[in-house]
Amino acid sequence: MAILELAVAFFVLAIIAGAMGAGGVAGLSMDVAKWLVIIFLVLAVLSLIF
Repeated sequence: MAILELAVAFFVLAIIAGAMGAGGVAGLSMDVAKWLVIIFLVLAVLSLIF
């Protein structure tokens, strides 16, 4: 669950950075959060299969 917690943390960071006007940080944080969620979903499906 650590990956999912990190994804939520990056998502919250992106929202806060976006609200403060730091578009670059917000975009980068959203990209990291998106990839962490994708990795989490892939690992979850693999763990269900095997």
